[in-house]
Amino acid sequence: MPKNASDKLEARLKAVLDGLAEARWAGETPNAGAVLAAAVELVPFDEHEAFLLSGGIPRGHKNLTTATAKLAKAGWMVKGRSGWSITDEGLRALVAFPTVESLAQALAEGTPIPESVAVPAEAPASKKPARKTAKATAMRAAAKAAPSAVDAEAAEVVAQAAEAAVEEAAEEAMVADVAQPHAVAIAGDFGAHLGAEADWEPDLDAVQMELDANAGRWRRTVELPAGTYAFKIAIDRSWDENYGAFGFAGGANHELKHNGGTVTIEYDHATKDVAFS
Repeated sequence: MPKNASDKLEARLKAVLDGLAEARWAGETPNAGAVLAAAVELVPFDEHEAFLLSGGIPRGHKNLTTATAKLAKAGWMVKGRSGWSITDEGLRALVAFPTVESLAQALAEGTPIPESVAVPAEAPASKKPARKTAKATAMRAAAKAAPSAVDAEAAEVVAQAAEAAVEEAAEEAMVADVAQPHAVAIAGDFGAHLGAEADWEPDLDAVQMELDANAGRWRRTVELPAGTYAFKIAIDRSWDENYGAFGFAGGANHELKHNGGTVTIEYDHATKDVAFS
């Protein structure tokens, strides 16, 4: 485990790049909150890093967010509106500089990646997502079931059905693995617009969300005047457990800039992500 602040930050940057590589092999583009949270889970904040700054953001989180700019500047990752992703150069960097120390040194000194290092054609065997392996197994079984070319079309249909079943089962398993709270509230400064007796009160019925059990997400569609609003996700009608920006427990307020009208707020308790539509 890294001992000092610099070592911890370097380890988290490596974790960010590793996490983005795994996401790419899985065909996913995670948001910033998910990427940073995963890195912090691997290398937790100490008391100094966990200290909340004036904006309600942990000191370590701010430092990590700032440091990821080095990865982007090196051309190893891209920060897009739809999420973060690793580049081909980032994948090559992980091959050329496989340890925290070598990656940090290369990043600090601007060490070029040797030309002999190719972009990996596939994920390491140990990191291939289970759902992809199951999919491949199902498709091989379907192909084997076809005794001749005449049955090729039927085999493809079976394979596609098997693939859909595997992905559906994986999604259901992920939903089932999450222990949902009894209640989730959008507690903020718009409580009165929702019919609540007061703002920032997570125990009131008017600010509770509804669970979509199939999707494993909590939703609430509300009508709000144009404006900028602040809120947090409060669990089980209390502030004892709450989540703010980037899904951090007790973090800074979520901010909703709204042009007026209907807006749907969605919360995923598995990732602590919040989305608007």
